[in-house]
This record gives sequence, structure tokens and C-alpha cells, in this order.
Amino acid sequence: MKPERFDEGRFDFGESVRVTRNVRNDGTYPGLDVGVLLIRRGSIGHVLNVGTFLQDQVVFTVHFLSQDIMVGCRLEELISADEPWNPSRFEFRDKVVCTLDLGVQGQILVAKGADGEVLKVIRDDVLIQYHVAFGGRMLQVPETALAPAHPETFTEPEF
Repeated sequence: MKPERFDEGRFDFGESVRVTRNVRNDGTYPGLDVGVLLIRRGSIGHVLNVGTFLQDQVVFTVHFLSQDIMVGCRLEELISADEPWNPSRFEFRDKVVCTLDLGVQGQILVAKGADGEVLKVIRDDVLIQYHVAFGGRMLQVPETALAPAHPETFTEPEF
């Protein structure tokens, strides 16, 4: 984690930023139900304002022109639009299925077809990886070893 990312002055008025996580209504966006998707991860917007929430959380008001919507984003949800973006197929809380046996030193820890839940997306390298909970066990798994648990309702992200 980059400590400079948690500087209140990181983004200036009008600066282009990219949201790194899906933004859903937490109840503060009027007229929509809680949980409704507001902005898809990877979308680019422009900073309009910076403020605080509960006196300790820095929140940027970002206008996403293509959706014509303004939302509050926490600093950890934003990167500069100029920074490299490594899009992922899955995100936090997505239900996935392992497409092959996962093991360590020849011992299978998770069998092919096992259901899991994504707990963290790791974008540090070109190869996207995830922390996935399989029952009571958590493993770091490459994106290529996962498939959607419910393909009939899964929406592939736009890259």
C-alpha cells in the first residue's frame, strides 16, 4: 500500500480519477435502494470537491460524466486516471467456482468445482489474483483458476 495515497490533498479539483471498486448506494444516494450499483469499477470521473465524513474519513465528490452522476468516493477507492489500470473479472463478495484442483506440495487443498467467495482483489501484477474463501480455508488464487458460481446471472465487466 502506498502511504502517499492517504494524503487528503492527493487529488485536486477537476482532476481525472478512476474508481477501483464498484460503488453501490449505501443509503446516502437519494431515490435509489440500498445496494444498487451506482458506478462500475474502472469508470473515470472528475473531482468536484473534497470533504470529510465522521471527521476522520476523507471523501471526494466525483462527477462521472458518462453516467451523469455524482458520488462520494473514499480515497482508497480512487487512483489517478493516468495510473495503469489492471481490470479484474471478479470483485469483493463475488461467488466463484474453482476450475481446477488447488494444492500445495501435491496435497489437494481445494477440489475442482468447490464454491468460494472473493474476499480481496490483488492487482499488483499483470496477473490478477484473489484471496478466496473456500469453506474455512482462504487461498490466494489466480484469476485463470476461477469461474463464476452462477454464470447465468454473472455480468462480465466491460474492459
